[in-house]
Amino acid sequence: MEAVILRILFTMGHPAHFHLFKHAIRLLERKGHECAITCVKKDVLLNLLDAGGYSYTVLGKFSSTRWGKMIEQLKIEARLYQKVRHFAPDLLIGGPGGMSVAHIGFLCRIPSVVFDDTEHARLEHTFMTPFASTICTPSSYRSDLGIKQVRYNSLHELAYLHPNYFTPDPAVLSDIGLSPDEPYIVMRFVSWDASHDFGHHGICNKVKLIKELEPYGRVLITSEGPLLPELRQYQIRVSSEKLHDLLYFATLYVGEGGTMASEAAVLGTHAIHISTTAKYCGTFCDLNLYGLLWTSESDEDTIHKAIELLQNSELKNLGHAKRDILNNEKIDLTAFMNWFIENYPESVGIIRDNPDFQYRFRMKGSL
Repeated sequence: MEAVILRILFTMGHPAHFHLFKHAIRLLERKGHECAITCVKKDVLLNLLDAGGYSYTVLGKFSSTRWGKMIEQLKIEARLYQKVRHFAPDLLIGGPGGMSVAHIGFLCRIPSVVFDDTEHARLEHTFMTPFASTICTPSSYRSDLGIKQVRYNSLHELAYLHPNYFTPDPAVLSDIGLSPDEPYIVMRFVSWDASHDFGHHGICNKVKLIKELEPYGRVLITSEGPLLPELRQYQIRVSSEKLHDLLYFATLYVGEGGTMASEAAVLGTHAIHISTTAKYCGTFCDLNLYGLLWTSESDEDTIHKAIELLQNSELKNLGHAKRDILNNEKIDLTAFMNWFIENYPESVGIIRDNPDFQYRFRMKGSL
């Protein structure tokens, strides 16, 4: 029987969406399927697409104000509608907050599948869930989305940081002047302008936090926005494609960025995520069960936990051992996504009738 060739449109609204889908797109194309990418200008997303050699269509950019977000969302969806009319996909795929994919899929009567792991983004879910065809979430996802939800035992970060796809490169250390055995702490500060961030906060006193942790290793900062003058000496300029190498070799991650906290944790680097939104996310609870990630809402609790971890001379070895356990128990999300997309919508029924079917994608070489 001749294989069916699909036309699949992926929409990306955040750098994390690129990492989530990048390997799946290449594998689907290798099998002869036609894939197109649309995206918005967000942080380093366009840089990542360019560095990876992916073709894409820019739909717009996100605003930092609520009113601006509403206006820009309408523009993004109008441009996505035009792209869908031109490309005529069989299936639309989106990442967390996939409102555009859900709306345009519903309007054009094209199935839409959203891979979501951000249950606290309630505003996005209000406008997305009624229109999406299927919403795939980690098994740790705290919200029940009803008949449209498909759960899998994995994490978004394992779509690209699973050992099947990621091999750390120590060259990043020399690039920023670090010796192989030098302890260092990666910190991440975010802009807090996402719609689900309104009314929430992270680190209150960044200077104090850095001064408390600096005796335990060099502090390296990545930031979405401008830093205070006294913090600029800690800021690093590392290419976005090398950031995961930096996280792998780090002694500890401490920061406001939830995606980066999860990335550090699945790489075996213990992480502390400071945010008043963190308690709503099942992914963080899941990683906490493995002893790889902790959440905090206060600077004092953060400092206490960070020093406790940094005083353990076996912290790195312990983290890598926990990573091995995690990888042995979770499935390879990219392999699962490829199967799910190629066999959609029959794949929905297969997983619902036999959830253990997904575990054929757990071991290395399952592609």
